[in-house]
Amino acid sequence: MNFKDFTIKEIKKILTNKEINKKIINRLRQDQRKGVKKLARKYSNILQRENEQLQKWKKMNKKVIALSKKGYELIAGIDEAGRGPLAGPVVAAAVILDSRKKIIGLDDSKKLTAKKREKLYNEIRKKSVAVGVGIIDNKEIDKYNIQQATFMAMEKAVKNLDIIPDYLLIDGNKKIPDLNLEQEAVINGDGKINIIAAASIIAKVTRDSIIDRYHKKYPDYGFINNKGYGTKEHIEALKKYGATTLHRLSYKIVNKYANGE
Repeated sequence: MNFKDFTIKEIKKILTNKEINKKIINRLRQDQRKGVKKLARKYSNILQRENEQLQKWKKMNKKVIALSKKGYELIAGIDEAGRGPLAGPVVAAAVILDSRKKIIGLDDSKKLTAKKREKLYNEIRKKSVAVGVGIIDNKEIDKYNIQQATFMAMEKAVKNLDIIPDYLLIDGNKKIPDLNLEQEAVINGDGKINIIAAASIIAKVTRDSIIDRYHKKYPDYGFINNKGYGTKEHIEALKKYGATTLHRLSYKIVNKYANGE
């Protein structure tokens, strides 16, 4: 295709419906028009980002490939969201990805925008072999402590998978106790291994949606913005209004204001 035969407006329309590659970009660069050269730079940058994300996927998939070569077929990534907040549940997710279906852009959920998390959440749900979620509410957190509640949420997530995994990769430095499955803890795994990153996104988006619904019931606490974390706005609301049914009373600062101090 000779882009010189088309107007810049026509070229833009053609490119929106065409898979971009280096050959197309080189043809754009041969055109002397400033507008076309600008398009060449734009699509060159896009192609570079896509290649970087593909390389990242391959890097984050190495651990899973290594385990697959050892004979493990159903490897689940596990992560949680909500250990630190003063209110709301802790949510864990377990994800088994389909090795034939790449999900480009996976990363630690905390490094992604809300919009990007939502997009990846839907893609993970669509392309995964199985997704399981475990939710432990604030009352159980108060009863058992946050570490035990996190393990309980993780175990629930694994048991809520439609298929039993034969190996677990867990974000953090601790395995799930009393769970009769082979497992391995990976520090900062949500930024290193694709299936753990996928689990972190499922857990984060699930928990955020729960907290967002509670914002309608308790608008004074700013849950829509702080997701239950101890921001200045949240602490001020605790001082003024006390604790809600969503708050973790076993946390010192919550207990302090729940008792009117």
